[in-house]
Amino acid sequence: MSLLSLAAFAMAVLILAASPGPGVFATVAGSLASGFRSSLEMIAGIVLGDLIYLMFAVFGLSEVAQISGEWLFVVKTGGGLYLIWMGAKIFFSKPLAGQTNGPLVKRSRSENFISGLLITLSNPKVILFYCGFLPAFTDPAVLNGYDVMLVSGVVAAVLSSVLAAYAYAAARARRLFSGTRAARRLNRTAGCVMIAAGAALAADS
Repeated sequence: MSLLSLAAFAMAVLILAASPGPGVFATVAGSLASGFRSSLEMIAGIVLGDLIYLMFAVFGLSEVAQISGEWLFVVKTGGGLYLIWMGAKIFFSKPLAGQTNGPLVKRSRSENFISGLLITLSNPKVILFYCGFLPAFTDPAVLNGYDVMLVSGVVAAVLSSVLAAYAYAAARARRLFSGTRAARRLNRTAGCVMIAAGAALAADS
């Protein structure tokens, strides 16, 4: 894979990652509710999901992703409902006074990671990008092991950097809130964002 093709692919991944979508919304909501470090676990799940679909494209498994319509519908609906449930949990949580110095809503690492993975695996746009758009930059059939490592590294680095920037900005904004009343408003805002991300994911065909 040429350096020019790799750079063009990196730019395409950057545009995909920066575009508002369920992954961005869920990352921002998670950072607002639970802090920057907690959002990194969700980002790791999102990146893993992207790498899985990238491998589908590289090893010629696009047909598998495209013909599994019923499976995709179930996962997409389940992932959307899961995010809606998480959003409702954040929305109705009751923070204590001064709790904005720590997590407003505590979630386990596995919960954060799985939610991020579900967001990607149930997002049809990710499937279309890697299984339909990657061949525009290079022929997946001629990629060697080194090329696959490069492409995977680009996806992981670009995607995690963009989402981490969103999460960091949300975490900084979170510090502006102090007191129980402000923390409650922050929870409701983060919950609404998470619910919206889940609804968009479930409704997107």
